[in-house]
Amino acid sequence: MSKKFAFAALAVALVVTGCGGAAQAGGGAKLALDAPLPTTVPDGAKIVVGDPSTEVALKLSGQFDKVSKYVQFANLSGGPQTTEAFRAKALDLGAVAEIPSIHATWTGLKVKIVASKFRLDAINHPIYELGIAPGVSVTSLGDLRGKSIAFSPGQAQGALVLKVLKKAGLTKEDVKLIELPSTGDVYSNALAAKQVDVAPIGGVQIKRYTAKYGKDGATTLQHGIRDDAGHLYGPTESLEDPAKAAAIRAYVAAWGVAQEWIDKHPKEWIAGYYVKDQGLTEADGEWLVENAGHPEITADWSDAIERQQETIELLAPETNNPVIQAADLYDLRFQSVAADAIKAGAAK
Repeated sequence: MSKKFAFAALAVALVVTGCGGAAQAGGGAKLALDAPLPTTVPDGAKIVVGDPSTEVALKLSGQFDKVSKYVQFANLSGGPQTTEAFRAKALDLGAVAEIPSIHATWTGLKVKIVASKFRLDAINHPIYELGIAPGVSVTSLGDLRGKSIAFSPGQAQGALVLKVLKKAGLTKEDVKLIELPSTGDVYSNALAAKQVDVAPIGGVQIKRYTAKYGKDGATTLQHGIRDDAGHLYGPTESLEDPAKAAAIRAYVAAWGVAQEWIDKHPKEWIAGYYVKDQGLTEADGEWLVENAGHPEITADWSDAIERQQETIELLAPETNNPVIQAADLYDLRFQSVAADAIKAGAAK
């Protein structure tokens, strides 16, 4: 573990404990991972959740009070932060993309995915595009040969780079991978400074990068690969605690309803989240909503598991890790929880 992430985990643990709810398993018998999920959250049950955007959605939609009885939110997200917080026993659930559950398992941490969200027409609504540095000519994936590419092992952007190379018929030896953290605007700045030729950039960074540096020749290129997976995952230790398992189940249901609310209330979401919470402009928010399209929350994870298995089989040899079974990463007891909650809400 790096000192950076060790300190981050410690900080999270201290913050969470200071708020009165460290993520520690309760006493009593363990709940088997194949036992039916408890459907009633007992009094006093608490889980710590790193899912900032859903926290805002719950508040905007008037649903926050329903979960605040058993949920304490931690202001963190993304694979490295959530994984280290799990290790510090400071977190029960985190919002991430496709790779963190795989990477965590390879590092010996036992985790399970309990909710999944995708994008309808995902190829035309990607999370990331390939940012091309000013003055660099890349108009097709084949043009990546010989280029320097920003690379973040263990994160979604890193996996995307490997998938793009495979699609282009290239290997790591055909390009120069430059390890850089994928946080914030690091990749955009690296492109602008011509530290790298290519980097996967996502969200509002796509719009801002071309707006700021397009006059200098900066461009982006769509990769044509599905990169839309979003998950809630947590340590199996939390799922073995009956009270926490019940709270996680209830949260997954609330999470599903919140995602549906976001989709149905774009104006409120832009004003309350992108503008007020994230400090973006209304135009940025409108672009992000349009770019994201509509969510797909399904009660059948078969296709998702198949795609994740393909990712594992691609990453394993590239990272010197064993091939694991994607199905083992999913807690199928939760497979229909979010979708059922959305249906129930629509029926009211």
